[in-house]
Amino acid sequence: MFDHKGKKRPPSLEIVLPATSANLGPAFDAAALALSMFLKVRAKSANEFSIKARGRDTEICSQIENHLILTTYQEVLQAERKSVQPLALRIENQIPIGKGCGSSAAARLAGIALAVHLGRLRWTDSLIVYEAARREHHPDNAAACWMGGLAIARVSGDGKMQMAHVKPKGKWPLLIAVPNETLSTEDARRILPNQYSRADAVANIQNSMLLLAAFLQGRKDMLASALEDRIHQPYRASLCPLLPALQKLSGTRGILGSALSGAGPSVLVFLDPKSNANQARMRVRDHLREHGLNPELIHTEITARGGNHRIR
Repeated sequence: MFDHKGKKRPPSLEIVLPATSANLGPAFDAAALALSMFLKVRAKSANEFSIKARGRDTEICSQIENHLILTTYQEVLQAERKSVQPLALRIENQIPIGKGCGSSAAARLAGIALAVHLGRLRWTDSLIVYEAARREHHPDNAAACWMGGLAIARVSGDGKMQMAHVKPKGKWPLLIAVPNETLSTEDARRILPNQYSRADAVANIQNSMLLLAAFLQGRKDMLASALEDRIHQPYRASLCPLLPALQKLSGTRGILGSALSGAGPSVLVFLDPKSNANQARMRVRDHLREHGLNPELIHTEITARGGNHRIR
């Protein structure tokens, strides 16, 4: 590409990646939803690395040192034996960082997309998601962030990425409850047991299949029971006080059900599309205040478009 004077234009890229909510109750480490909160990254080549950030968590987003996007970008290019071109980044972030909303998956994928585009790597969607999953250890988050909608993913024993992309039927209004505190995935993993009973495993398999059917058929009546989990949420509830409080509202007026968002501490609340979303939000707010909890409540929805649709 050349400008009107015949000079080569610096390589540039704009990519928009959605937040994600993984696990979805029983679908532990297997499924995730893409949410309509976004990380937008504009990049162009420069003489040195620089970042201008706005939106949520600007202090974290603007730090050059150990920046997840830039670190991933450089590591991928170095692994592929490509030269690393310094970049000037402009970041607009809507995703809460460290709150179970897929912020690190979005950042990793942004870095990979920059490396693939500017390094002229011929990577498939599967390879891009695999690279993010390899670094994140969460193929479900990476797949939903890159593909959009409902994503189901796994990395097989021989290191191959397998994923499916599903567009849920009908409208799925959501409310995400985001507390002030963060929770590291390592801490949330550490609290889980090493073994489970057959009954718990079978219950989760049944519920995760019902959950998939609910999304495919628009069966919102099945959601409250399909979100029940025995693998991770009962153990993480002590670290995520929003969860047990919000589970008490499942199946009540305007509230279909709730589940931890990722490893927490945020909680994803599924709203009844036939009810008034603002009234449901006020019910949630008042209920949580009765329990001494006052998180940020964000209206959102499932987005069908992932990062692979938004590269320019």
